[in-house]
Amino acid sequence: MAREGRAILALAGLLVGAHLVALTLAAPFLEADIQAFPDPNALTNALFYFILILAFTGFVLFLVRKRREGVLKYVILGAITITMLFVFSIPFALAFGFLPEPWASLAATQGTLLLSFGLAYALLKYPEWWVVDATGFAVAAGVTAIIGISFGILPALVFLIGLAIYDAVAVYRTKHMITLANAVTGLRLPILLVIPKSLPYSFRTQPGLQEEIDAGEERAAMFMGLGDIIIPGILVVSAFANLEPLVTILGVGANLLVALATLLGTLFGFTLLMRFVLGGRPQAGLPLLNTGAILAYLASYYLLYGDLNFGIVLGF
Repeated sequence: MAREGRAILALAGLLVGAHLVALTLAAPFLEADIQAFPDPNALTNALFYFILILAFTGFVLFLVRKRREGVLKYVILGAITITMLFVFSIPFALAFGFLPEPWASLAATQGTLLLSFGLAYALLKYPEWWVVDATGFAVAAGVTAIIGISFGILPALVFLIGLAIYDAVAVYRTKHMITLANAVTGLRLPILLVIPKSLPYSFRTQPGLQEEIDAGEERAAMFMGLGDIIIPGILVVSAFANLEPLVTILGVGANLLVALATLLGTLFGFTLLMRFVLGGRPQAGLPLLNTGAILAYLASYYLLYGDLNFGIVLGF
């Protein structure tokens, strides 16, 4: 039990850390105007990403059934590399902002290219668990920040509710999400985070999740899908980006306080989720994670803003 406890604490730390980094990146990303949509409050934003997720899931399952895992690996690795190039560009621009032009832009570009392609190469040649986790953490934080500032509160809530329902159906009814997770584990890519229960442990020799389940073996590591970090984090960042800091407590704006409360709600959902995960069967993460985030958002908004005027709560 102690080994599982340490692994759970490590996963919780990665979840909280990614959300805090996303909150830190939100303001510079907004300044750089890299929102994914011109109108954050449009409900079509949520619909677009939901369809995109369904299409990508279908594409992955198609390649798995056709036994084209090699093609799938390079498609996902390419998508991750492009995401890293996009995500790392702003932090590097800020880091080298003290230099005069054109040296600042040159240094930022070189730093972005070196880190992005360096991590991609490491994933290809040495996909150990700590390489996967470092890359997954960076990607999760950056993507959470970008989508979070691109969604108003209402699209974020709709998106979280829709994906929570979809995740439950995909894990408990159709079970295709288990097939997807098993395939992704074999690819050794940062679509999930990996925390070993004890050392030494090598992710490169990790069997598929389904193989461990079928064999009745104790899992050597705990896994958490990157989506379980990104999706509830969207509401965390959206609250910070869209709510007005009408009141402050100890100098901290109400929008940031609501965002942090939403993060705590996600963490509470994570705690409940881990109680089920310890049973040894795959679990849908988003129903509990998203529910915790949404309830904490509504409760903290009411406490800090003094009402539940849904026109304001939903970001109108």
